Amino acid sequence: MSSASELPALDPVYRLVVAEDAYLIREGIRSALERDKDEVEVLEYCPDLDSLLHAVEEHRPNVVITDIRMPPTNTDEGIRAAAALRESHPEIGVVVISQYVSPHYALKLFEHGSAGRAYLLKEHVGHRIQLMEAIREVSRGGSVVDPKVVDVLVKARTKARNSPLAQLTPREREVLAGIAEGKSNAAVAKSLFLTKRAVEKNINSIFSKLNLDDDVDVSRRVIASLLFLADTELETTDGLPKQQHPSPN
Repeated sequence: MSSASELPALDPVYRLVVAEDAYLIREGIRSALERDKDEVEVLEYCPDLDSLLHAVEEHRPNVVITDIRMPPTNTDEGIRAAAALRESHPEIGVVVISQYVSPHYALKLFEHGSAGRAYLLKEHVGHRIQLMEAIREVSRGGSVVDPKVVDVLVKARTKARNSPLAQLTPREREVLAGIAEGKSNAAVAKSLFLTKRAVEKNINSIFSKLNLDDDVDVSRRVIASLLFLADTELETTDGLPKQQHPSPN
């Protein structure tokens, strides 16, 4: 008869709280996790940010799976939850799931470190192996990024390096951002605590670096604004055309 010390070690049980307000996605996660119920225990399913944070305090899970967009605002609740948990419960791993590739949200998730964080697309959540790999990885302080998100981040980095705006100084980008918002030189100067002359000097430098010659027919301010907005569009959308944002989840 084997002694207790000779018995095989049991696999760790991952104690989870899942936050997802979309029924079909939630049931997909439930179905995937039930196939690993010897390894996973779901403590609570939550429909919004407040209930997620409450469940964490009540159950003290070691991993949280959360959608990016949930009530009450359906914007970035999952990212905010991950940031809050890094402060209050740094030992808890967080798997953030999103329906669409969002470089902006991915960067926000990892801006204070990648340890114990994963970013997955919902299309892969139903694949039990990928979901379990993410759970195991974040529980031990590792990180996982969906390959499709990596591809978009690489393209964004390449785009930024090749952008004509890459040669602008930080101050010139601030001035250009003000121009893109439709502000006058005086308004830009006031918002940045600069003199009007300093703003004009920065604007002339911007036009020079962007090779915008003086043209009576075409406004250089408009062209510069369009260049700026095109350059920053990838950071402010979820990888979709601006007029085709999906409904939450």
